[in-house]
Amino acid sequence: MPMKMGWRWYGEGNDPVTLSDIKQIPGVTSIVWALHNKMPGEIWEIDEIQKVADQIHAYGFDMDVVESVNVHDDIKIGLPTRDQYIENYKQCIRNLSKFGVKVICYNFMPIFDWTRTDLFHPVGDGSTALFYEKDKIKGDYKSMAEYIMSFTEKYNMTFPGWEPERMAKLDELFKAYAPVTKEKLWENLKYFLEALMPTCRECDIKMAIHMDDPPWDIFGLPRLLVDAESIDRFLSMVDDEYNCLTLCSGSLNANPNNNVAEIALKPVHPLF
Repeated sequence: MPMKMGWRWYGEGNDPVTLSDIKQIPGVTSIVWALHNKMPGEIWEIDEIQKVADQIHAYGFDMDVVESVNVHDDIKIGLPTRDQYIENYKQCIRNLSKFGVKVICYNFMPIFDWTRTDLFHPVGDGSTALFYEKDKIKGDYKSMAEYIMSFTEKYNMTFPGWEPERMAKLDELFKAYAPVTKEKLWENLKYFLEALMPTCRECDIKMAIHMDDPPWDIFGLPRLLVDAESIDRFLSMVDDEYNCLTLCSGSLNANPNNNVAEIALKPVHPLF
């Protein structure tokens, strides 16, 4: 399969980069999109998807990759209510399939999605980059969350995994995740994927898990997809062609012990 160039877009009114801007970039054929106003566990309705599809198709782009259909905390924790949220996720898959979506990029990180300590770190040539300094945050998860949320409020943006409604309940979330060991999180991920695979095959949509970012435990919360060994465990745990990877070199490379080129070249990995 030839490689396609896609561009992550955070949506009209939520992203300072417009579809018109992206159209100027040679080679971009696909928009990696999402419904950023949806909370984890909510069903992405047909009319909501159609609205974004009309925007994307108006510029001649494909919309075959979605990032992120976020996973509800009850699924990650393994609560009895998870089955209803899994059913909601299945309906999202069915609805997305009507618009040509072939890949859902998601993650299974507890509480926080990507984690950073600086959103505008100078890199020497006048540009800035996202930055993570491990010693800067240590155990103070509230300070880190407040910093990132202040940015989203200032620029009126919504980031997946940093929903204000969830971030307002950090203490409750940490308490709920307290019994969830790394092994338990693996079990809950397997339960989730095994439940989804029949729907994925029916709709021809692949689930592509994103690497944990950063690739190590933070604030006492377990992280799973962190290295070659955990990737192998993940793929063998649910051995299905629709169980795939979003092989994020940026996330894996944050740990200097990871040889990303070697990981990417392993022939057994079903990458989307």
